[in-house]
Amino acid sequence: METTAHIATARDDEHYIETLATLSYGSVHKRFDPYVDIAWDDPDFAVRADDERWILPPSDPFGAHPWYRALPKERQIFIGMWRQANVAKVGLQFENILIRGLMQYVFQLPNGSPEFRYCTHESIEECNHTMMFQEVVNRIGMDVGGMRTWVKYVGPLVPFLAGIFPEWFFVMVLAGEEPIDHAQKTLLRAGAEAHPMIERVMSIHVAEEARHISFAHNYLENAVPRMGRFKKFVLSLVFAPTMRIICDLIAVPTRKFRRDCDVPREVVNEVFWNSPESRKVLRDFFADVRMLAYELDLMNPIARVLWKISRIDGPASRYRSEPARTAH
Repeated sequence: METTAHIATARDDEHYIETLATLSYGSVHKRFDPYVDIAWDDPDFAVRADDERWILPPSDPFGAHPWYRALPKERQIFIGMWRQANVAKVGLQFENILIRGLMQYVFQLPNGSPEFRYCTHESIEECNHTMMFQEVVNRIGMDVGGMRTWVKYVGPLVPFLAGIFPEWFFVMVLAGEEPIDHAQKTLLRAGAEAHPMIERVMSIHVAEEARHISFAHNYLENAVPRMGRFKKFVLSLVFAPTMRIICDLIAVPTRKFRRDCDVPREVVNEVFWNSPESRKVLRDFFADVRMLAYELDLMNPIARVLWKISRIDGPASRYRSEPARTAH
């Protein structure tokens, strides 16, 4: 006779498998090709050094800073172009590492695994995103470097981690995807007049990242309750530091940005993350994953301290992709 726990587990498995099938269906029937669905040669997509649509809007953390707002328009445009190009470069570098990790993860899956098909679909979509982002960098024409140089040496270790501790790997996935998704949604919701090439790329990326983020959440919701007590405790301890470290790698500009754009160090430090406004932006990036951590019982007393030390503690989302609340 089946116990209540076994019945509940079977139902959870069935729901998880159905969710992955739905996500795979979306990847087949609602997908984008960067060289079919983006009108790269549209005259309105042309990149011009006097185009004021490159000026960063106030909804961008750097664009809102008084130092930037006080600059002449030509410098605002130059910095805006550099920043948009580097954001694209960082995005493709992160997704390159993610693809390698997904491929290592699916390599060891058994026949009949429900994750195999969706993870392969996601890898294909991420490959398209890397081409899309590199096309943006090439067309803007800025010689940006993306993330810090040392990431190229550490990056190959991530696929190894995907094989031995996949739950931590998918926490890393969310650590990169959630801040990028949150920032792009904020810019799109703000309704500011962005360059149409950037706007189109962001809209495609947000549409497909919704599936990728949904899978990572569902994977962790399915896998973490099945973990042993010690491994789950370890995951609770690395959760917040992983979020903060990867967020900084993606969001915080390198010295090359300060040098090429002649930006004072104190301005960069204030924007990332020393002012009250920027600290709120940082906390808001992780409202959804705080909700997930609570749901997965990963918010033990030590973990809460680590969230606070990482400066990404705060209220959890009431539902996934909830817009940032103006007051806490």
